Amino acid sequence: MAKETGRKVVAQNKKARHDYHIDDTYEAGIVLQGTEVKSLRAGRASLVDGFAEVENGEVFLHAVHIPTYTQGTWTNHEPRRRRKLLLNRREIDKIESKVREKGFTLIPLALYFKDGRAKVEIGVARGKKFYDKRQAIAERTARREAEVAVGRRAKGMG
Repeated sequence: MAKETGRKVVAQNKKARHDYHIDDTYEAGIVLQGTEVKSLRAGRASLVDGFAEVENGEVFLHAVHIPTYTQGTWTNHEPRRRRKLLLNRREIDKIESKVREKGFTLIPLALYFKDGRAKVEIGVARGKKFYDKRQAIAERTARREAEVAVGRRAKGMG
């Protein structure tokens, strides 16, 4: 079988970028069981309620839902189990010092395969206030209206 190359996204947490200001992002390997890998390769996962935390110098991913593998038997995994993330010591220390500050949290942004290995992109984030969300929506709408106006002008529609 040919070796996989490139990046194949399994799941993204789009709501995270809306609800949080992302300061830093890190790519981490993830410790999985066999049926979890098969389920991910089938493109099934959800990062919606997921979060990560540093415990005893190790980073763990909580509440990420990887459904059980349909052809799995008694070897199947628990869908929302705690999974260990693989990071360098320097990265873990950096993340830990940032998360200790008030208001910061670790959230998964994407789950993907990179060159055949399962990876998760985690972000050190601070929650947005309601008015920040409204401001982001207003900026997005204004940018979109400007693009439409430029497009109409280029086509000669006025």
